[in-house]
Amino acid sequence: MALAAPFVLTGEKGLFHLPDASEVRLQDISRAAHEDDWPFSVSSGYLGCVWSAGKRTVSFVEKPEPSDGDVKDPRVVIVTTDPFQLTLLNMANRDLFAPADSVETLIKRVAPFELLGEKLCDQPQGARLGDGEL
Repeated sequence: MALAAPFVLTGEKGLFHLPDASEVRLQDISRAAHEDDWPFSVSSGYLGCVWSAGKRTVSFVEKPEPSDGDVKDPRVVIVTTDPFQLTLLNMANRDLFAPADSVETLIKRVAPFELLGEKLCDQPQGARLGDGEL
């Protein structure tokens, strides 16, 4: 018995799947006053989830600050518990993470946000999760 191509596991998309706008989820998040383990160096931004390379990819995007007419691209980091992706793929914007004394500490800080981002991916387009849900 031959498998039909392309072979895709449940919960995944093809490796070269390009998401359209209906598959992108973004929600603004902010640090709460009591949140000591906030993993980011800025106090607010957007948590995003999109399909990339066949899997869900959770990202944190800083909110662009208004400046003197100079539009600056926001920094983005991948939020993952995979140490390789967390360190190497985020090299360009690693200062978007709050200082951590080890990769293990950073992983512990971002793990809840990775789960939240994946939860966001499960929501229908246009849905907004409340603070208690996120």
